[in-house]
Amino acid sequence: MNPIVLLTNPIDESGMALLRPHAELRLASAVDHDTLRREAAPADAMIVRAFLPADVFEHTPRLRACVRHGAGVDMIPVEAATAHGVIVANVPGVNAQTVAEYCAAQFLLLGRRIARMDRTLRREGWAKARALADDVSELHGKTAGIVGVGHIGARVAAICHHGLGMRVLGHQRRLDRLPEFVEGAALDRIFSDSDFIALCCPMTPETRHLADARRIGLMKPTAVLVNVSRGPVVDQAALVAALRERRIGGAGLDVFEQQPLAPGDPLFEFDNVVLTPHLAGLSLESMQRMSVIAAEDVLRILAGDKPVNFFNPEVWPAALRRRASLESGQ
Repeated sequence: MNPIVLLTNPIDESGMALLRPHAELRLASAVDHDTLRREAAPADAMIVRAFLPADVFEHTPRLRACVRHGAGVDMIPVEAATAHGVIVANVPGVNAQTVAEYCAAQFLLLGRRIARMDRTLRREGWAKARALADDVSELHGKTAGIVGVGHIGARVAAICHHGLGMRVLGHQRRLDRLPEFVEGAALDRIFSDSDFIALCCPMTPETRHLADARRIGLMKPTAVLVNVSRGPVVDQAALVAALRERRIGGAGLDVFEQQPLAPGDPLFEFDNVVLTPHLAGLSLESMQRMSVIAAEDVLRILAGDKPVNFFNPEVWPAALRRRASLESGQ
């Protein structure tokens, strides 16, 4: 019998076409934790696009591969996977261009007040909308501050510098490894000196509430904050307070402390905020790339090989023992 591969959510047809000759594909009927526990139970591999319950691997005696359809592995309880001998892989970097273009779009939408102008034109007419342009300025010559200059942040930096003529400040652990056109800066300077800030860092205990009330308080009254990392990187209550008091110029948010964003959330109040439902990394092209690479790594693991994008390589000896045990029927 072919191994069972559970998809928590649909993937692109290009990835499914690779898997079909070698596996039985099943799509989860829902992504609540009870359903995922139950429907993952017979799976030999999973491709993950939803948050897994912390105890999921206690319910998956046959599971050998857990592959994230994307870069961030916070949807997978990695330590638990390692403890159970389950290989975790991800797809880093392939949606970097997609996310970087999203950041640039948010800078333009908010910097030029395009979203606000569109809403005003529809609701209040031509003259009111045109009046919003009276104090809009160009992005050229402004300062972009990027927190996390990895695959995504480096692309954002390139677009801002080479495409928009912006000065770029960057912050990461190794400031000596920044692109030559990016000036290294401490976090506080990123927040105080930048006209546009992009949060592109991974979610870690150190980055939780990195954009807290104090740092948001350092921002210029015209500055814009864009978050494409993870929701908890921003103290959402502090951001709402700054927006309500008009202490910053605006925000572009693709991720939130609680997802999905509740219908009555105060962020919906503001005309200088552009909200999207965690889709910055999604495009036709990125979906195809992520689906193909995730499928290829699933097939490698099921064949007994290491994945290209091995996230928990320390599990390899235990994974080999798990494979041998399953194949022997023990």
